[in-house]
Amino acid sequence: MKNITLTFSILCILISSVATAQKFSNASEYLDFVGEEQQAITKNMWKYTKAVAHSKSDRSIDSKRKNLLKTIDKAIAKIEKANGFDGEDYKNEVLKHMRLNKSLLNHDYAEIVDMKAVAEQSYDAMEAYIIAQEMADKKMEESQKEYETKFYAFATEHNIEIIENENDLGKKMKISNEVFEHYNEMYLVYFKVYINEIYLWDAVESNDVSAIQQNANALNAAAKDGLEILKTKSQYKKDDSIINATKKAFEFFIDETENKVPQLTDYLILNEDFDKIKTALDQTSERKRTKEQIEAYNKKVKDINKAVKNYNKVNTDLNTNRQAAINGLNNTNANFLAKHIPKD
Repeated sequence: MKNITLTFSILCILISSVATAQKFSNASEYLDFVGEEQQAITKNMWKYTKAVAHSKSDRSIDSKRKNLLKTIDKAIAKIEKANGFDGEDYKNEVLKHMRLNKSLLNHDYAEIVDMKAVAEQSYDAMEAYIIAQEMADKKMEESQKEYETKFYAFATEHNIEIIENENDLGKKMKISNEVFEHYNEMYLVYFKVYINEIYLWDAVESNDVSAIQQNANALNAAAKDGLEILKTKSQYKKDDSIINATKKAFEFFIDETENKVPQLTDYLILNEDFDKIKTALDQTSERKRTKEQIEAYNKKVKDINKAVKNYNKVNTDLNTNRQAAINGLNNTNANFLAKHIPKD
């Protein structure tokens, strides 16, 4: 008897669930229902896109990705529970679009966040990160385009007039992807040169004269190649701001390697010589030190003191000018995105 009662209770729950499933009296009502859910996704999708464009915080970007996933999950659950209109075909298309976006956010975009953490370690890693991002963005754009095509087809089939809106997510995503295409192309040109400066300053911090000279030569050659590459690049909608800012950065790298780094290596070589003279003098007892040894040491002390002042000055100038060049490029990039990425 208990088993029969339990089965009957479950059956009642199922019947009650089916009976309370949302129904729609016409196609327009169903489009409004789906549109409300899609609108919530659209708002969070655009917040995420803007975060990728403007935020420097990986945590902020990933937080918006997770918020977007929650919104999609709620929309999927609500649409699944409701009846479709005129069959399940359009409902299934909507769910297909939402599930694809969820998959992209769960996998492609999540992997992109992980890739960004190591992207600056090499040019190949940066290129892979940017390509992965562009591919994911393209998939998202194509999914949105397909969704909007099905939306307008359903509306036409049921004699519903839809007024196209220039603020539709699909149009904004298309424009954003075009903007990022130019931005990413220019950033790779820059990063291919900049990575050599990272290697150069690793060598400077290690006081490795041979590595400094080797990496300075590599940076100089890369910067000059970069200037030639910039001549072949097209501006975006008559906006050549990134090209010009990248050019200034390359000109700084050339000046750095040709005029400043040699002064740093001169100091390091002089310091090595001073250490040798000082070590030899320290290892010689005071009674056995010659006049020539003492005079050579005193001369080197004067030379090294003078060289230290110049080394510090060159370092200060380099840090100031490097910061100006890189900040100039970063600000230009931010302004470029703010100018061309569509507003809300």
